[in-house]
Amino acid sequence: MPAALLGPVLRHVDTSSATVWVEVDVPGVVHVDVQLPGASCVRGSEPTLTLHGHHFALVVVEGLPSGQALPYTVSLEGRQIWPPVWDWPASEIRTAAPGAPVRLAFGSCRRAGDDGEESTRLVGVDALSALARRLLQGGDRPDVLLLAGDQVYADDPNPGIVERLRERNAGRPEGAPDVRDEIGDFEEYTWLYHETWGPDPVRWLLSTVPTCMLLDDHDLRDDWNTSDVWRTQVGKRPWWRDRVTGAFASYWIYQHLGNLSPADLAGDRLLRVLRETGDDAERDAVLDEFARTADTHPGTARWSFSRDLGTTRLVAIDSRCSRRLTPGARYITDAAEWDWVRGQALAPGARHLLLATTLPPFLLHGIHHAETFDEAVADGRFGRRAAGWAERLRQAADLEHWAAFHRSFRQLVELLGELGRRPDAPASVLLLSGDVHCSYTAQVRLPGVDPARTAVHQLVMSPFRNPLDRGMQLANRLLDRRPVRAVLRGLALLAGVREPDVTWQVEHGPWFENGVMTVVLDPDGAATVEVDHAGRCQGAPRLRRTVTVSLTGRRGSV
Repeated sequence: MPAALLGPVLRHVDTSSATVWVEVDVPGVVHVDVQLPGASCVRGSEPTLTLHGHHFALVVVEGLPSGQALPYTVSLEGRQIWPPVWDWPASEIRTAAPGAPVRLAFGSCRRAGDDGEESTRLVGVDALSALARRLLQGGDRPDVLLLAGDQVYADDPNPGIVERLRERNAGRPEGAPDVRDEIGDFEEYTWLYHETWGPDPVRWLLSTVPTCMLLDDHDLRDDWNTSDVWRTQVGKRPWWRDRVTGAFASYWIYQHLGNLSPADLAGDRLLRVLRETGDDAERDAVLDEFARTADTHPGTARWSFSRDLGTTRLVAIDSRCSRRLTPGARYITDAAEWDWVRGQALAPGARHLLLATTLPPFLLHGIHHAETFDEAVADGRFGRRAAGWAERLRQAADLEHWAAFHRSFRQLVELLGELGRRPDAPASVLLLSGDVHCSYTAQVRLPGVDPARTAVHQLVMSPFRNPLDRGMQLANRLLDRRPVRAVLRGLALLAGVREPDVTWQVEHGPWFENGVMTVVLDPDGAATVEVDHAGRCQGAPRLRRTVTVSLTGRRGSV
């Protein structure tokens, strides 16, 4: 009997179409049947695409009515493979309704695991599992779920995966002992995705809430693209070629493709070439070459994407792969990528603009000043020896956010000011980020931008499931104390750092528990954020509301 090995995962949904991703156990034609009001249904079909022995389909279903909740089933070669016999409701496609508010939930950094005592002891309560249970009890369903980086931990897999790695590598040459317990190639990446997306609550959630995704460092390795020194060091490792090939190839099929609209999918050159290539080995070679080239020549692939959600525009920015690492001219995105970001952000028509970037541009202040200081020293401000110390600190302490690419930080501040001073300025510009394993909201103020007209906020939610230990929590709090901030700011000034004309203030948080944030955006201009953190109630994962914040000062319709 054919089976769905992973998924279905509901990806792009608009007023009349949806895409559904699935991995199955045998090749064939996958059908998605969507039940319409009444007795009729709409079917989308797609032959599977075999890559490295795995069979995938991304099925487009068109001709759906707007503003409807539509149950769907998945079949392979005439046999239904979804839904299974289980206790969760039917999976649904909820098409967008013109003029309705938008609910977008987001967060990042999620370690795999079930809801048992051992997993909970190690990495806390799973916020996505808790979100699934809230929806089961009638909670407000997000229109979109943004997974903002570190969906999988290739450099630090769970013990079960480590055991499989050791079994697979038994009898092989010793290889590289520093990475023998890390993910090494495409096949091993598939294990991570199955472990991460496989638990029933998360599998049901992903089958019924549209998702979009960005990659960050742990999708490949901690400190990925921190600096040119890091690139030079890791590029000499014998295991790097297979790791980076597997990372980009698996990211493309498991995460990236589903970010695209049906029109973008139809125009995707790599997808077209793979579909037209009949030989499995040749197809794998094409995908692998694309993956290696995407790493060595970032301009050959764009991982950033944009979605219009009614009057809300989401611009998801790749702040990891397209970096320019030249000392003295470091940028978190290269020039071509930044031009694309500007074009998407400045295009007219958005009542609300969401700029999603895995790494927060507006950090806790002490960390921000530490990163700007370290970059200046690593670039040679105080000589070669000090530069070497700063580089070692940069890698050891993960000092590689927007502040550590200060030219890009200045570019972003200029863009925010330009947006807020336009005659047709959005009612809100919200920066959605994760990565830092804490959550907070911060108001950003720029000269000439009236916050009553255009509200600018940094919203950070991390982790979904991977809390910092108490020592790191204490260090974060210490770095944000006023005396420490003052010292670090003085050091940055001494190193020649000159900040752009912007201020920001953390208004709520930081919190360090697992959780999820949801922004609620109304066409009339109201914007609200709901902050939820995960806990247990009667032994099951549950979300508790920490705070609800009006970001624009306007009352919406929800």
